[in-house]
Amino acid sequence: MSEILEIIMIVSFGASWPLNVIKSWKTRTTKGKSLPFLCLIFFGYVAGIASKLVNETYISSFASKWYVLFFYVLNLLMVGTDLVLYIRNYRLDKEREKVCVQ
Repeated sequence: MSEILEIIMIVSFGASWPLNVIKSWKTRTTKGKSLPFLCLIFFGYVAGIASKLVNETYISSFASKWYVLFFYVLNLLMVGTDLVLYIRNYRLDKEREKVCVQ
């Protein structure tokens, strides 16, 4: 039961990331984004993955519970994509500032 609740939690958190990535791609700006927040979430998913990998009970039942780790990795990839887009959008913001100043 705890794995089901954990999956519900991780899917709930992860459901918004694809929409967030699409928004970051389309808006092409960092306005309304927080780099420290994205980094903290990224670190949290890394810690969640690490906790699964060092948990002997989980590893011993990995063949039947691989899906839990899958959702952590999927969310990590989504947040990582949003971080990459943040860097791209930051550069685009700086280029726009240069054009506006001139």
